[in-house]
Amino acid sequence: MRHVIALDVGGTGMKAALIDGSGGLLHQNRRATGRERGPDAVVRGIVDFAAELSAYGAERFGEPAAAIGVAVPGIVDETDGIAVYSANLGWRDVPLRDLVAERLGVPVALGHDVRTGGLAEGRIGAGRGADRFLFVPLGTGIAGAIGLDGRVEAGAHGFAGEIGHIVVRPGGAPCPCGQIGCLERYASAAAVSEAWASVSGDPGADAADCAKAVASGDPNAVRVWQEAVDALADGLVTALTLLDPRTLIIGGGLAEAGDTLFTPLRDAVRRRVTFQKLPSIVPAALGDTAGCLGAGLLARDLLATTDAPETTDALDTTDPSEVSA
Repeated sequence: MRHVIALDVGGTGMKAALIDGSGGLLHQNRRATGRERGPDAVVRGIVDFAAELSAYGAERFGEPAAAIGVAVPGIVDETDGIAVYSANLGWRDVPLRDLVAERLGVPVALGHDVRTGGLAEGRIGAGRGADRFLFVPLGTGIAGAIGLDGRVEAGAHGFAGEIGHIVVRPGGAPCPCGQIGCLERYASAAAVSEAWASVSGDPGADAADCAKAVASGDPNAVRVWQEAVDALADGLVTALTLLDPRTLIIGGGLAEAGDTLFTPLRDAVRRRVTFQKLPSIVPAALGDTAGCLGAGLLARDLLATTDAPETTDALDTTDPSEVSA
C-alpha cells in the first residue's frame, strides 16, 4: 500500500503517522523528543524514528513510505531543508531534510511547525474552503500561518506570520526577541498564566485556571483575561488590515477556553475595525494533531510534483483509538 510518513517534532514530544494515498491514517505513534540529551541526540532521534516508521510500513503494508514530511519548531529554511535555529531544541543549521533523505532514500519535505499546522487547518480543518485565512495558535508564544489558495506563505526569509512580535504595547514589557511590548508578552497562554499567577497569589496557577475563574465571575480574573483579549484584538486587527483574510482561525491552549475567549474576542475585534472587512473568527478544528496532519500534506504535495495526482485533499481524522497503535 502506497503511503507517506508524517512527523511533527515538538519541544518535548514527537507525533507521527503513516497516511495512505486517500488520506487515511494507517498508523500513529508518539515518543519523547529527548532534548535533555542535547541537539545532536535529538537529530539522531528524529532520523531513527523516521527509519523505524519506514520499516514498520514496509513490514505491515508491503512497501516503505514513498515520501516523508517533517515539521519542526524554530526558524526553518523550507526551500533548502535546513532547521536553522530552535531555542527549545538547541540546534543550529541542521540539514535535516538531507539527513532523513540519505537514511531512508525517499523524498523529504521540511516545514515550520506552525505553518505546517496552518496548512492542515486551512485545507482540512477550520479553514477548509477559505481562499485566504490566518491561523494563530496561542500557546507558550504566538505565531501565525498565512494561508493563500491552499498553501501557506513562508515569506522571503521564512519569517512570514510572526504575529506574536507585532508591538501592541509600546513601552511595555520586554520580549526575548529584543523588542518592547510584543503581542505574545500579553496574549499568549504563558503571558496569561504569568499574570493570573501574580494576581491570584498562586504560583502554580495557569491560563486554564484563569479561564475557569472568568467563567465563575471572578472580577480579578475578568480583568486579567480582558487585558489579554484587548492586546490580542489589537494585534489581530493589525494583521487583518495587512492581510485581509476571509477566515481567522484561533488555536492553541487559550482557544480551549471556548466561548470564554471567542465571545469577548469577536466583540473586541468588531469594535476596532473601521474600513476593514471583518473575517470569520473560528476555533481551530484539529487540535494538537494539526502539525502531524500538515506534515502528511507536505509529503503528499512533494509526491504530487513528480506523480500524477492520486489523492484528494481530505485526510481521514479517525479517532486514534480506531487505528493501529
